[in-house]
Amino acid sequence: MDYQALLDEVVDAVQPHMGHGRAAQYIPALASVDVDRFGMAVADVDGEVAGVGDWQVPFSVQSVSKVFSLALVLARDGEDIWRRVGREPSGNPFNSLVQLEYENGIPRNPFINAGALVITDRLLSLTEDPSGTVLEFLREESGNRSVAIDEEVAASETAHGDRNAALAHFMASYGNFDNPVPTVLDHYSRQCSIAMSCRDLALAGGFLARHGLRADGTRLLAGREAKRVNAVMLTCGTYDAAGDFAYRVGLPGKSGVGGGIIAVVPGRCTVCVWSPGLDARGNSVAGTAALDAFTTLTGWSVF
Repeated sequence: MDYQALLDEVVDAVQPHMGHGRAAQYIPALASVDVDRFGMAVADVDGEVAGVGDWQVPFSVQSVSKVFSLALVLARDGEDIWRRVGREPSGNPFNSLVQLEYENGIPRNPFINAGALVITDRLLSLTEDPSGTVLEFLREESGNRSVAIDEEVAASETAHGDRNAALAHFMASYGNFDNPVPTVLDHYSRQCSIAMSCRDLALAGGFLARHGLRADGTRLLAGREAKRVNAVMLTCGTYDAAGDFAYRVGLPGKSGVGGGIIAVVPGRCTVCVWSPGLDARGNSVAGTAALDAFTTLTGWSVF
């Protein structure tokens, strides 16, 4: 596959969507990001990478980081985490409080904010430094030691994190937290504030295309665990637009309000796209269109 030619064709197809949507407004440090930016990278299972546009420009990964924290918990602790968080689509916004009350503090899935906070709480128990553990993993898998936390974004998230604090305290009231809420919130904000490029994220997500194998050939997850992470990405990875994403793209994917989306073609490659203009559900407009074009042109989807 000539990935470079393919990506050039994807860019042509996505031109009508460029600049559409709004940057995330509820995190002031992200609100001013230029929505005309666009980058896309493909990393195959052997670690070869091709990219187009702003593919080497770092951006705030936000909820894309939740894939990696979940994988690290599964790698260290097996499937016990599923007692504390579900695997079903939420059907509600990513920061909703609605379901928690009538489901006794058990979040629907690990990719909405409530579920990701539970994952961070467990990773804190397992490692004592969840954000640092995620950061080190991303550096190792991407081969880029300069990957770092954007301190401005982290501070902005913390200062405007009342909804996340409410979610965490609510779950703690049901006994679904083991650690102090402020500590978990701090690590959660810092994890989401990691800055990476499309190149870095495509490489870092390669273990999901390699059925659980890391870049160095060692095993992070068993094949069935990697399959299950991909399955939850497909059904829950784009908030309450997962059905539309599956319909249009047909791949496991995880989005973030920084405008990034990572998608996995099992056995072939990992794709990352970045464009900060978001739709009403918090997903990149041009990014989703680019992945739609990618799977249409290649015929690669899980369907």
